[in-house]
Amino acid sequence: MKVYLDNAATTPLDPVVFEEMKPYLLGNFGNPSSIHAHGRKVRAAIEVARRKVANLLNTSPSEIFFTSGGTEADNMAIRSSIASHNIKHLITSKIEHHAVLHTAEMLEKEGVKVSYLNLDKNGRVDLAHLEELLKENSASLVSLMHANNEIGNMINLEEVGEICAAHKAIFHSDTVQTMGHYVHDLEKLNVQCIVGSAHKFHGPKGIGFLYLDASHKMSPFIYGGAQERNMRGGTENVYGIIGLAKALEIAYEEMDMHETHISSLKKYMIEGLKEKFHGITFNGVSDDLNQSLYTVLNVNFPPSDKNDMLLFNLDIKGISVSGGSACSSGTDVGSHVLRELNTPIDSGSVRFSFSKYNTKEEIGYVIEQLSQVIQLYK
Repeated sequence: MKVYLDNAATTPLDPVVFEEMKPYLLGNFGNPSSIHAHGRKVRAAIEVARRKVANLLNTSPSEIFFTSGGTEADNMAIRSSIASHNIKHLITSKIEHHAVLHTAEMLEKEGVKVSYLNLDKNGRVDLAHLEELLKENSASLVSLMHANNEIGNMINLEEVGEICAAHKAIFHSDTVQTMGHYVHDLEKLNVQCIVGSAHKFHGPKGIGFLYLDASHKMSPFIYGGAQERNMRGGTENVYGIIGLAKALEIAYEEMDMHETHISSLKKYMIEGLKEKFHGITFNGVSDDLNQSLYTVLNVNFPPSDKNDMLLFNLDIKGISVSGGSACSSGTDVGSHVLRELNTPIDSGSVRFSFSKYNTKEEIGYVIEQLSQVIQLYK
């Protein structure tokens, strides 16, 4: 059996999405910036897709800008906000995605003050500390991810947005892991920038978007053309945009059904792991179905000097999982998130992340194979 449980890294493309994209991979090839019929047809399709995304998020099409993915959208939101509004202070946390953390490091070298929020032992951000920092520093930008891609911890977007609004701070949230899995009603949120990446909700890779509140004016991030209303130079990824909009539409239509299905798989795995293994723990609050992202479960297996082979041995069994963020795979640096949580180095940390295509039978197979692999270590 082949089992894919690394959906936080990327999800399989929905066949319906592929069918929607196909005409723009083949026949509808015009450059959307061209004024002839071929170009106009493609331009019209892009704007239909933009309206679709905007309607799903309850906002205006003029506030949706297509990008190459979540990383570019995060960079655009942070760097352009700071440059355009002369922001001198960035507030974030040390368990953000590297798209945010590495941007923060570069900004610090350029003279921007960067403050990191306190975290509790489970990686939850201290909102009282956020209030303190905002009282001390006017004109701040706050960047906090909606759900952590490794441990599934979530923040309350409404609560953080209200705190930021009360102190006239700009609020950006990396919503890559929750886009397409939760409703984002932008009419009800005090947030200036959120982002999405299609391949996290069964769309194509290489396409994402930035929501930019109309009142939050910014300079372009990429120069070179008038695309995206002069905000991002470069010919649009047409078939990617078409696919993104269709994937998000399907995600919203089927959201309740998929949340129920995936949550049941996660609960089944938690119960099965607890029954099979003594001494396992869960990173962050990923085992709390009420507080964590329902698509992610991050597990610590009992310490062993052979745990560095755990992912390899699961791969041999046909099971694809991650030891943390996919963006750190293949390096010996390890997970910065687990390091912040003081996770023991010799623990076997595995991130299981689920999608609508996973089944209970697959979860049972994974638990059984894990049991065999762990037994070999004793």
